Order: sequence, then structure tokens, then C-alpha cells
Amino acid sequence: MGLAFRNTPDGYRLEVSRRMDAPPDVLWDLLTDTTRWPEWGPSVRAVECDRRYVEAGTRGRVRVSEAAGGVWVPFVVTSCADHRWTWEVGVPTVALVRNALDLSPTVPATGHRVEPAGRGCRVVFELPPLAVGYAVVCRRALATLEEMAHER
Repeated sequence: MGLAFRNTPDGYRLEVSRRMDAPPDVLWDLLTDTTRWPEWGPSVRAVECDRRYVEAGTRGRVRVSEAAGGVWVPFVVTSCADHRWTWEVGVPTVALVRNALDLSPTVPATGHRVEPAGRGCRVVFELPPLAVGYAVVCRRALATLEEMAHER
């Protein structure tokens, strides 16, 4: 399990990572399949989404665990390319963008990426600096993802 501060395409982040003996595509599938998020994400209880697999612009909402309030939180996937995706969550703000109302959430959330590593891969969660306390949850999620990858 790795823990390090690094510069990412979204700025300085705490990276929580785990090397796994599983094909990168298997882990990428698990990370991007919204129907699987409650299985590996300790803070996610349910997902409502406009797509099963995320891509840039995907919108939906997640129901967080009771420990986090048990509320539904809107999200939008801000990027999804090269085995890396990021999103924003939170109470949407109303803004006028190109003469249309934009209800996008504006709080950066954990980024996710998969990197080939030898015969397996390295899965990385990128946490914004203000969310470093979430590293414990990410470590648990990475362990669960590895278990799920081996069940496939």
C-alpha cells in the first residue's frame, strides 16, 4: 500500500495506491461501473446514474453511508481518459454558462486511475488536500477491489 503527495493533472493530491496482481482492464471495469461502486466503496450505499460506465460528463447521485449522513449527493464526472477518471460532488450551485443554467457540483472528489505494473497493475486514488482523512477509507476500498478482481 502506497501513500504519497504528488502533483497530478488536477494539482497537488495525496495518492493512496495498491499494487495488484490482476489485469488493469479488470480493475478499470470495476472502478468505472457505477453499479459496482457500493460493493467496493465503503462510503457509497447506492448510486443513481444516467450511465452504467462513467465517461466525461456522466451525472448522477450517490447515497453516502449513514456515518456520512446517509444523504444523496449529486456528482458529475469531470474527466475520463487513459484509465483515469475524476469527479466533483456536493450540493450543486446554480450558474449561468453559455446562456444555460449549470447545476454542476463544485467540490473536487477522489480521482481514480489504473496503471499497468509488471504482470498486474497499480490502482491509485487521488485525494484533494482537504480530504486526506479519507485515506483510511480509500485503503479499505483498494483492498476490497483487489478481492473482487481475484473473484473474476
